[in-house]
Amino acid sequence: MPGGFEDLELYQQARKFRQRVYKLSRLLPQEEKFNLISQMRRAALSVTNNIAEGHGSRSWRHNISYLYRSRGSVNELLDDLNLCEDEGYFETEHLDNLRGDAEATIRLLNGYVGYLRRKLSDGVSSGTGKS
Repeated sequence: MPGGFEDLELYQQARKFRQRVYKLSRLLPQEEKFNLISQMRRAALSVTNNIAEGHGSRSWRHNISYLYRSRGSVNELLDDLNLCEDEGYFETEHLDNLRGDAEATIRLLNGYVGYLRRKLSDGVSSGTGKS
């Protein structure tokens, strides 16, 4: 696939998700500034950073490893959303919208991992990981 990581549908979805997480984090109570807010922002940034870093890696196998880290960060954020619900910071309906974005991101991550795994099993070599 020609182009950079920014051209990936996966990256575009993850970026939208990251933006929504940051927006939500601005609405959290100030008492969460150094704990939950910081944690959520680091995890959201990790999602897109790992997609970008993996795309620039030297092989599909390395790219897959970064994509797994990205998926782990999305799951971490799902747990953070559960905490927001448990603490009554937001209504369930508002969080469900964001959970939908997380699930869409995970689906795209899984699809891209599957694509790269097929390339590996087909014996197609990659020196850039940019496929």
